[in-house]
Parts: sequence; C-alpha cells; structure tokens
Amino acid sequence: MIRLHHCPQTRSMRTLWLLYELEVDFEVVLHAFDKSLRNPEYLSLSPAGRVPALEIDGERMFETGAITEYLCERFPQANMGRGPDDPDRMAWLVWVHFAETISQHAAALTQQHIMLYEDAMRSPIVMKLEAARLGKCYDAIEARLSTPVENRDYLLTSGFSAADVSVGQAVYMARHFAKLDRHPAVAEWYARITERPEFQKSLPEAGAGIYTQDFYPAWETGG
Repeated sequence: MIRLHHCPQTRSMRTLWLLYELEVDFEVVLHAFDKSLRNPEYLSLSPAGRVPALEIDGERMFETGAITEYLCERFPQANMGRGPDDPDRMAWLVWVHFAETISQHAAALTQQHIMLYEDAMRSPIVMKLEAARLGKCYDAIEARLSTPVENRDYLLTSGFSAADVSVGQAVYMARHFAKLDRHPAVAEWYARITERPEFQKSLPEAGAGIYTQDFYPAWETGG
C-alpha cells in the first residue's frame, strides 16, 4: 500500500509525478495548504508539518529527495533511478537533489507573494534577490543541457529519469516567478518533459492550486 499526502502545487507534486511514472498503485490524500498541516495527526507523518508525506508498507517517509531515491530503488523496473554501478549515478544524485535548491528559492517567493497577506510584510528586495537566484539555477540547468554530448534531450545522457521529474517540477514552481526567456535549452527541455501524460496527471484541477496567477513579477517599489 502506498499513500501520498499531497497539496497541489507544492513539493509533493514531485512525488505524485514520479509515482505516475513508476506505474504503481497508490492513493492520494489531499490536504489544504494551511495550518491543518500542523495538526498532531499529520505531524506524526511529517514532523515539520510539510508535504509530501508518504505511507508505504506501514512505514512513513518525508523529504522528497529521500522519497525519490527510495521509490526508484524499490521499483527499478521503471528505470527512473540509476544504480551505484551506473555511469550516470553521480549526475542522477546531483540533479535529484539540485531540485531542492530551486525549490527553496521558489518557496521564499511563494511566501513573499502569496502567504504574507499584508503588503508591509513583503520585501521588493527579497523578491528581486530570490528571482535572481532562480535565474542562476536556470543557468546551471542551461549549461548542463547545452553540453555537446549525444542525446542531451534530458539531464542524463542515458535518458529520462527521476532527475528530470525532480528538477522539472521545481522549474514548474519557479516559472511563477522567473521566466525562461533567456534560457532556450531549459525552455525546450521543459516543454518536452511536461508533454508527458504523467506530468499532466500531476497538475492540479482548475482553481485547486495555491497560485492564482501564471506569473508574479518582483515589485519595483514597496507597494
């Protein structure tokens, strides 16, 4: 039994997409992105009150990087992971976990634009700094995808993997705050991976996510 605790348009979307790619049976428990995640019952699954939480065979996991590694090892037939003897193992680990670098900046911007309800709490400086940091993350992905090697359609030379899922979902979130206009290789790769039916299944229903706009520009002034 696999049960995913999920809030639409959060990091748990990463695990949801991966589960679809793995083609395993699972169920989803939807949660509101609010203080209910601090309830004792949920904290028993995820001590920091965050999503995702994953219940599997009577055990529970949290943290998307750990969940990704475990699921890919548990279900190797989908070839979403790369084993210790695989030449792409090192790169797979790097990119699976680089997703969290992107996500931390997107999370900071989500807080600035959405979670802080009073304008006085928000900072145009933080908005601009975090958006610029997302641009630096895009630079890293652009450099990887622009490397002149055969079959560089994905982050790994050996093809599509959970690395693309992890980074792709992080970019999905980041695009609400930093556009891909100056990163053509990233834009092409992103378009390619988000055409996958499994990604489409992981998207929220209309009006179910936390973002009400496609893009949130950094403020030019304080208000």
